[in-house]
Amino acid sequence: MTKAIVDHALRALLYEVVTNPKPGLVDPVDAGSHLDMDVFTFINSSLALEDYLNYACELGESFTESDLTIMFNLLRQAGLNAEKAMLKATNNVNTHKGAVFSLGIFVCAQSYAKKNHQNIYQVIKKMCNNLVKKDLSQKKVNETAGERQYKRYGLGGVRQLAQDGYPVVEKVAYPFLIQATGNLNERFLDTLIVLALNTQDSTFIKRAGGIDKLPWLKEVCEHYLDLGGSKMPAGFAYLRKLNKIFKENNYSLGGCADLLILTIFMALENNEL
Repeated sequence: MTKAIVDHALRALLYEVVTNPKPGLVDPVDAGSHLDMDVFTFINSSLALEDYLNYACELGESFTESDLTIMFNLLRQAGLNAEKAMLKATNNVNTHKGAVFSLGIFVCAQSYAKKNHQNIYQVIKKMCNNLVKKDLSQKKVNETAGERQYKRYGLGGVRQLAQDGYPVVEKVAYPFLIQATGNLNERFLDTLIVLALNTQDSTFIKRAGGIDKLPWLKEVCEHYLDLGGSKMPAGFAYLRKLNKIFKENNYSLGGCADLLILTIFMALENNEL
């Protein structure tokens, strides 16, 4: 079980980075708004996370206590070492910090859910119970972007998603992906934009200087989908235009990229790709 789950997680990481053109994101021909990295950086980073993903899977399979927040805390400690391995592989470039958190949770939860015949999303909720309050209610000297956004806008970011069991993956992105038509690249592109339409991406908010640009993001995502998405020439051309706009303004959909990885992972786990 461990090998299959970890293989799917690694494939999800690699499938996401080769999907193109993604507005403001790294792909095989374009660094987007991330000039300190490229597709090779992401390949190196993905492979550097294999040991961590193996640990996450083995932890979920072997964990027997009733309080799943303990399992999450053990995973989180391992995640700190995974971040160090990632940074070593990328010359200190942060490629996958968000994926270390979220994909680690999904791999661990999926392993536990399979072993104990439970629903993965319910397992995640139990793992991340009360996470927002635990993490974000305390005052910190060196605040992260997510912590500042919680303080300023009340947005829980990825912690809120985890605490809620990633409903945007379960109820929006995953159903969309498995019903989408076209080749894998087209299906992944359209799913990414659906995620951007339904998520308050903390990376985008950070790079846009606040939440004022969120209505614009929703508008351009809706327009892209109205054009027929990536399978239609007008939609694909509009996506290229968006990529140019994102690069000019240093925007990125980094949070949505992580959610796309999770969505692809679940589709692979359920033999839908």
